[in-house]
Amino acid sequence: MRVNVPLAAAAAALLITVSVRVTAQGPPVQPPTPARQQPAPAGQTPAPAQPAGGGRGRGQATFPAQQRPPGDPAVVQRGKTLYEINCRLCHGADLRGGDMGGVNLLRSQLVLNDQAGELILPVVQNGRQNPGMPVMPPFPLPPDDVKAIAEYVHSVVAQARPQGAPPPGEDVPLNIVVGDAKAGEAYFNAKCAACHSPAGDLRGIATRVPQPMQLQNLWVAGQGGFGGRGGRGGAPAAAEPAPRKPVTVAVTTSNGQRIEGRLDRIDDFYVTLTPSDGLQRTFRRSGDVPRVEITDPLDGHKKLLVQYTDKDIHDVTAYLVTLK
Repeated sequence: MRVNVPLAAAAAALLITVSVRVTAQGPPVQPPTPARQQPAPAGQTPAPAQPAGGGRGRGQATFPAQQRPPGDPAVVQRGKTLYEINCRLCHGADLRGGDMGGVNLLRSQLVLNDQAGELILPVVQNGRQNPGMPVMPPFPLPPDDVKAIAEYVHSVVAQARPQGAPPPGEDVPLNIVVGDAKAGEAYFNAKCAACHSPAGDLRGIATRVPQPMQLQNLWVAGQGGFGGRGGRGGAPAAAEPAPRKPVTVAVTTSNGQRIEGRLDRIDDFYVTLTPSDGLQRTFRRSGDVPRVEITDPLDGHKKLLVQYTDKDIHDVTAYLVTLK
């Protein structure tokens, strides 16, 4: 009897497929039952439950540099003193780099991989040269002193926030009022008095905007009542900064008709505006026809942006904060 080889092979393949499907459709594998947490003894706070995955996560103890046991407080304090004497000038008071261009120790791979000064010690005693960085000279410090410095550095790194931010602590207020108020007044009278007046729109501006940094940002950008002509009368100080005035345009057609309104759009081919009746109008441009005259309340500020020096900005700010 002849055996049909292709038919036999197909039958065998069918049997294997059915067997695999039956196996795959067997009872589902039950996930392991998590271990039950033992109740805490009376009077004690129960320990926090460990997250799934063996405690992995994005918490503080995720990073190797933050998994070290804390050092001896006395050694850390001695290391802090030694760091202030020998390292602060280059690496900064907060370890993020100092005036001499030292590396940011909060991000240093050498510091993050060091455990007990074994990697830091050779660098301190032998010096180091990194491409593009200032040369670090060797420091003839005893090994115990270097290890104490390492303990201090690790104590700071253990508290560091992401991306090499400074260690937690009180925020240091930034004082930007460092200019000459008299020079600022002279600059104001020469460059700004044509549109603004301390007795008019800027009366009490330092009271309305008490934060010097915000005040500086507002006047440089021409916002908060600094845009356009504010009048020179004795108007009382407003409770809120005046809203920014819109850019306006006047279009004069070839037959002499003049249309004025808020400028909505302009390019080399068209100009679009909205007159007081609220009906938007668009005019096609061809060279100088129609004639287009734009009035921008911030034009003076925009022109001064390319002329200001740091001293000008600081001086004017120092003057404006006196307008209570």
